[in-house]
Amino acid sequence: MNHYKVGIVGATGMVGQRFSLLLENHPWFEVVALAASSRNRGKTYAEACEGRWKMTVPMPDKYKNMVMYDATADAEEIAAQVDFIFCAVDMKKEEIRALEETYAKLECPVCSNNSAHRMTPDVPMIIPEINADHAKIIPAQRKRLGTKRGFIAVKSNCSIQSYVPALSALMDFEPTEVAVCTYQAISGAGKTFESWPEMVDNVIPYIGGEEEKSEKEPMKVWGHIEGDHIEPAVSPVITAQCLRVACSDGHMAAAFVKFKNKPSKEEMIARWRSFEGRAQELHLPSAPAHFLTYFEEDNRPQTRLDRDLEGGMGVSIGRLREDALYDYKFVSLSHNTLRGAAGGAVLMAELLCAEGYMDR
Repeated sequence: MNHYKVGIVGATGMVGQRFSLLLENHPWFEVVALAASSRNRGKTYAEACEGRWKMTVPMPDKYKNMVMYDATADAEEIAAQVDFIFCAVDMKKEEIRALEETYAKLECPVCSNNSAHRMTPDVPMIIPEINADHAKIIPAQRKRLGTKRGFIAVKSNCSIQSYVPALSALMDFEPTEVAVCTYQAISGAGKTFESWPEMVDNVIPYIGGEEEKSEKEPMKVWGHIEGDHIEPAVSPVITAQCLRVACSDGHMAAAFVKFKNKPSKEEMIARWRSFEGRAQELHLPSAPAHFLTYFEEDNRPQTRLDRDLEGGMGVSIGRLREDALYDYKFVSLSHNTLRGAAGGAVLMAELLCAEGYMDR
């Protein structure tokens, strides 16, 4: 596999910091540029993150003295140095759209953790085990942007990583209706208990925009390419509620599902245990050996015990049982800053590299 030089744009935020850890010893990717807002331009990464480092392990020494770029003003200079960027900026949506298109038009592919382009019709929103084929829309996007190499690809919202993989393994049974309630960790808001003491011993029954994303984004993931755009799926219909809970990391979902062709419990568990996708076929560096793990115990999965499954890239499932209103209900869990954020974007980038979309 080729060696790729990469940049982290939005490097000082929680997801950007997670990118720095994941890429520290990556076998394919070398971080050569770190960028954030204009106020950090010219600072070292250590200076820019002083008092703001939110990871539980120290900043890697290799990054401490790297001098920060301005993500916007220095875009041309950054694009000239790297093969592609990871983008996790904290800006208004319209500003993010413009920034990511700027990099793409500089012939620098963008692997985005942001939501701004998730519903752009020709931007693939890829979970490598589920819809790796959506990368085939990239030539149509390049035609629209007028680029030869540049494009934007996005990872999906962290909340849907907990239940969409479990449902994806069951799609040939034709699920028709899904009700889901997600219980989402505070790191999903870029917070720690030190910076958000109000969350200690608390649950907040609202996360802005999250329920709409949780209902709509799966339909794009399950959609198909039609001409110059991705046509979203129309089934199953999803209704969601999203709650912020007092956990540091890990999003849990309680899901209820009705099928057109109801499977047996044994069939569902067998599908989960055997399910794999393109990421496993290609043996990508960040791909979990077992994407989905089913627990037989009544009290699993648990956030503290199971969020780090497969290096935080696996999804755990449990408590499958029949339901009085739906066919079945189950609980599932994913690590929101690994599988759900930076790790998912790194895996997506590995897929795009392996499939030739990052070639020069």
